[in-house]
Amino acid sequence: MRQSGVIGYNPVVPATLAFNLLAVATLVPAAVVALRRGQVPVALAALALGGAVAWTVLQLSGPWPTGFSAALWLTIAATLAIGGALAAVDRRLMSLAILVFPYLAALGALATIWSRVPASTGAVAPWTGWFVVHVLFAVATYSLATLAALAGVAVLIQQHALKLRRQTAFSRLLPAVSVAEALEFRLLVACEVVLGMGLASGTAIEYVEQGTGAVLDHKTVFSALAFIAIGFLLLAHRRSGLRGRRAAHWALAGYLLLTLAYPGVKFVRDVLMT
Repeated sequence: MRQSGVIGYNPVVPATLAFNLLAVATLVPAAVVALRRGQVPVALAALALGGAVAWTVLQLSGPWPTGFSAALWLTIAATLAIGGALAAVDRRLMSLAILVFPYLAALGALATIWSRVPASTGAVAPWTGWFVVHVLFAVATYSLATLAALAGVAVLIQQHALKLRRQTAFSRLLPAVSVAEALEFRLLVACEVVLGMGLASGTAIEYVEQGTGAVLDHKTVFSALAFIAIGFLLLAHRRSGLRGRRAAHWALAGYLLLTLAYPGVKFVRDVLMT
């Protein structure tokens, strides 16, 4: 069929790309200002949140999107929303803006690059009560882990600068080690609690729908390993005072495991295996 002078023309592809680019464009100003000043004005933060949420909601208007690009945008929107809500309670979290906004802008660019890759043709999850609850736990977990990992990165950068006894323009904009560590552990505690609820809800879904317990697929295994790794870090911190570089490395390891559990599985399925 010929449309607009192009054989097999699909208007969805350029429309999707345009929406992706528009959403990324709302993230860029906040990322640039964060890198220059270390802080982001409320107006730019709201613009970034609005763009990411609008595009994510548009993708969620139909059946649950299972693609890699959609997963990244859901992560970006949730991280901005949760980060903003937490920053309203603990303003110290705003000191991580220099890492959060550039990182999320980079994720948005990655989501745009892969937006033309079709999602795998698997079963489309229905919008049921248990499914929505489980997704909310999963998204909140990964968003909290993202923020905790970035706090860990701030710790690593600051401790490296202290070791060299030379601060850079970038490190001066980061929170102090004590502040970054406090944020890191508070976020990890919240992440561990929500992750535990997510694992429990996933088991409940399998029991209600299939009459079985937890299914040991890649997502469940990596999520369980992340739960163990984060739990070990929190226990070691409480009992032996583990902190600094070693704690930051454990936090990043937990984030890596959750990345493999959530967007990583989608990347392998939708990108590497297509």
